[in-house]
Amino acid sequence: MNFLRKTGAGLLLCLVLAIPSWLLGRAFPVIGGPVIAILLGMVVSLILRDRTRYQAGIAFTSKKILQYAVILLGFGLNLSEIAKVGARSLPIICTTITISLVIAFLLRRWMKIPANISVLVGVGSSICGGSAIAATAPVIGADDEEIAQAISVIFLFNILAALSFPTLGGAMGMSNEGFGLFAGTAINDTSSVTAAASTWDTLHGTNGSVLEYATIVKLTRTLAIIPITLVLAVWRTWQAKRGGGASSGSFDIKKIFPFFILFFVLASVITTVATMSGVDAGVFKPFKELSKFFIILAMAAIGLNTDIVKLVKSGGKPIFMGACCWAGITCASLIMQHLQGLL
Repeated sequence: MNFLRKTGAGLLLCLVLAIPSWLLGRAFPVIGGPVIAILLGMVVSLILRDRTRYQAGIAFTSKKILQYAVILLGFGLNLSEIAKVGARSLPIICTTITISLVIAFLLRRWMKIPANISVLVGVGSSICGGSAIAATAPVIGADDEEIAQAISVIFLFNILAALSFPTLGGAMGMSNEGFGLFAGTAINDTSSVTAAASTWDTLHGTNGSVLEYATIVKLTRTLAIIPITLVLAVWRTWQAKRGGGASSGSFDIKKIFPFFILFFVLASVITTVATMSGVDAGVFKPFKELSKFFIILAMAAIGLNTDIVKLVKSGGKPIFMGACCWAGITCASLIMQHLQGLL
């Protein structure tokens, strides 16, 4: 009861913003609910000067609800089903992820971009946009402004890709399979992958086959969340141990290591085992939908905690980094497909 008294007002405010964001995101999938929620939160934060009574609930939503969303996201990953298409797309996926992370690392050192922003933009560009940022942010201890900035950068290039890739693919004479691979490996977020693939299906009358193929490729790419977040978690734990000193008694792995990532992996394994045993994959669909809504809920809270003026002033370098990562991924995907004879 004390928990509800403390967080209720903030939770309700986030919910009020999340519900229309979710509905608008379904109506306009190219933009997506998370981006709309962040924007609404930012607008409300400009109007709502005193957020004292809401702050506890906003903080809980932006941190804990985000972690719950990541755990539920694991129920959308069927490791065995993805493996069928993944074997062919894996070389391209590994190449694009590596290229994006290397670019982010080099630009961080060259342009002196904050470490958390660099990691979030690099991971968001290379893996699966908002979901990867949501999974990575708690692991590296990113604050709400850093999350909002990274989401905004990813959103910009999602829109550009969703609008331009079907035309680009057609101009290059791509096959249906080639465009499915291109969309699945070179577009950041799942919503924009499906938007671009659906446009291709409409333009070329492929009866949804490219959408299905591109989505599976994208889900295969999404699996990279697991090793990358675990590596980041171990790295951050090691840094904390080295900084605090294991012998000083100040280091506590329970406070540093993001154990929710292990629950995320467990959810993926449960989905895989269950479907291999004959359980209908549709059983897990409500978990996946709830995960999407929780992400939107958390993004509303993050928007409420974001200083939009500061975000605009400091956005130049992250946008340039996002552009370089996106260009690197796009070129790598096209080159790898050319080498495999798929273009």
